[in-house]
Amino acid sequence: MAFDDNVVVKEVDDYFRLYKSGRVERFYDVHGSFYVPPSPENPSAGAFSKDVTISPNVSARLYLPENTTAGQKLPVLVYYHGGGLCIESAFFTWTHRYVNSLASELNVVAVSVDYRLAPEVDVPVIYEDCWNALQWVASHADENSSSNNNNNKDSWLTNFCDFSKVFLVGDSAGGNIVYHMTMRAGKETLNNNEVKITGSICACPYFLIRGVDIDEEGLAYKIWVNICPTLESGLLSPIDSPLINPLCEKAPSLSGLGCSRLLLCMGKKDYVITIEIGGRFVEEVKKSGWNGELEFVEIDEGHSFQMYKPESEEAKRMMKCYAAFINR
Repeated sequence: MAFDDNVVVKEVDDYFRLYKSGRVERFYDVHGSFYVPPSPENPSAGAFSKDVTISPNVSARLYLPENTTAGQKLPVLVYYHGGGLCIESAFFTWTHRYVNSLASELNVVAVSVDYRLAPEVDVPVIYEDCWNALQWVASHADENSSSNNNNNKDSWLTNFCDFSKVFLVGDSAGGNIVYHMTMRAGKETLNNNEVKITGSICACPYFLIRGVDIDEEGLAYKIWVNICPTLESGLLSPIDSPLINPLCEKAPSLSGLGCSRLLLCMGKKDYVITIEIGGRFVEEVKKSGWNGELEFVEIDEGHSFQMYKPESEEAKRMMKCYAAFINR
C-alpha cells in the first residue's frame, strides 16, 4: 500500500493528483481556497448562513438576507459551484463569498450545493448528487409532503421561499451542472409537482464542443480527459460525450430544456471556455424550438472572473444582469 501511494496514475497540474492507492491530492493552496465557517447567528456581508446535511453524500450552505422579515417570501436560488468537477466546495473561500453576495444583493434565499467530486466518483454520480439536492429543495414547497426528506426540512426554506420563483445558477463546472439539471427537469418532475424551474443561469459553462477550436493542451480539455467516464460505445473522442458536449450526436434535444428562461453569460477574454462555445450553444438552442426566453450576455472579462474580482465594473454589471433576470 505504501508503494501504491507513491504511484501517480492521473494528474492535472494545479488541480489534482490521483495515486494508485486511490488517494487524491488537491492543490487548494494554489487557488487560495480554504474552508470558511458559516454565520448562522450574526450576518456577514448582508446575509446569515448555515450548513445543512441533505443526505449522507450531499450537503449545502444556506444563505438568508439579513433584513428578511417574518412572512416575507423570496425567490430561491440553487447554486452549483465551479472547479472542473474535481475541486472546490460550497464551504470554501471563493464560493462562500460569492454566494453570500448573491443572496444579499439579489435578495434571495440561496442554497449552495456541496457535491462529491471526480475522480473519486464518476461524473454521472455528481449529477445525481446535484439532482438530489434540487429535489430536497423542492420538497419544502409542500409542508404536507410525503417525501422521504420530510423529516429533513429546513425552516429557512419552509418559511421564507417563494417556490413559484426557483432559479438555478452555476459557474464553469457549475454551469455544466445547471444545464444537466435543467434538461433533467424537462423530462422528470421535481419532488413537488407544482415546483418548476423559472430560470437557469449558466456562467462560462464547462462545455467542450466539436467544431469549435479546442486546445488539447488547455486546462478544460486536460481535466476532462482525466475525469470522463469510460467512453460509450461508438464515441470517437471524449468530447463526443453528452456529459461535456450538449451539441453532440448523443445529446438530447435542447428543446427539452426544463425552464422558462435561460441566461448564458460568457467572457470575451475567456481562454478556458471560449465565447465561441457559448455562441454555438445559443445558436442551437434557438434552432431547437425550445419554448422559452433566451438571453446571451457577453462580459469583457475572463473565466469566472466575478468570483475573484467581485468589485470590478464588469462583475457589477453581471450582478445587475442577474438581478434583472430574477426580478422580472
